[in-house]
Amino acid sequence: MKFELVDLNGKKVKDINLSKEVFGIEPNDVVLKDAIVLGRAALRQGTHKAKTRAEVSGGGRKPWRQKGTGNARQGSIRAVQWVGGGIAFGPVPRDYSKKQNRKERKLALRSAYSYKAKDNNIVVVEKLSFETPKTKEMVSVLKSLNLDNVKTLVVVNEYDENVILASRNLKNIMIALPEEVSVLDIVSAKKLLIEEASLEKIKEGLK
Repeated sequence: MKFELVDLNGKKVKDINLSKEVFGIEPNDVVLKDAIVLGRAALRQGTHKAKTRAEVSGGGRKPWRQKGTGNARQGSIRAVQWVGGGIAFGPVPRDYSKKQNRKERKLALRSAYSYKAKDNNIVVVEKLSFETPKTKEMVSVLKSLNLDNVKTLVVVNEYDENVILASRNLKNIMIALPEEVSVLDIVSAKKLLIEEASLEKIKEGLK
């Protein structure tokens, strides 16, 4: 697949070929959907908790005797039918994370990359680097690449402190290494900004 390689000013440097095995497959929607559900489930904290009748305070004895009062029999003021009583079958802390086979995960990533390539939502740059960690420099690059005010996933070959510092105040920018990118990261972003050196790492990681 042919894509333009551009510099930080948005000017074309040359044409490059993106791996057809990664960016040009027929996407598998079922596996892709499973990966998205998995990613979202992993974000859930699962710290919810409601107290059962054994955990709420009080209720150490019967509120009244079994017979003779005319009231319905009660064993504890902390039974579930009482105000202030325990909760029956309430939420408890749990792990929402799910598992996906390695081959399925790789297929889902290739499918996500292929959708972005198909929709022409990938920009490949030579090298993303700055002399000083200035946010305005990152903003200038994004404007040159028509990525300003667009939610963008930036895939870098290696972390550059100046790039990270220049980007951290920009709410629409997320930076990741090729091996860290998840399906949810890709589908959540409108555009992908990929360093040329990262392409080979992406291909190697998805073999």
